Amino acid sequence: MTPEFRYEVIIYWSDEDQAYVAEVPELPGCAADGATYAEAISNVEVVIREWIETAHELGRPVPQPKGRLLYA
Repeated sequence: MTPEFRYEVIIYWSDEDQAYVAEVPELPGCAADGATYAEAISNVEVVIREWIETAHELGRPVPQPKGRLLYA
């Protein structure tokens, strides 16, 4: 597993969007959606990669994945 996919991803169904939403709490604003659970995961993997690439291009820090976070 590459480091960019070690971030915790929270997935939930959004009635408002009629889609599954995948959020990455450690990367502000990093989220994706999909018609299926698998599609949301696939889409968020792309967005994580793009988030990290953009941060590098802008000279911004990229947080190290902490693994499981406790939000509940």
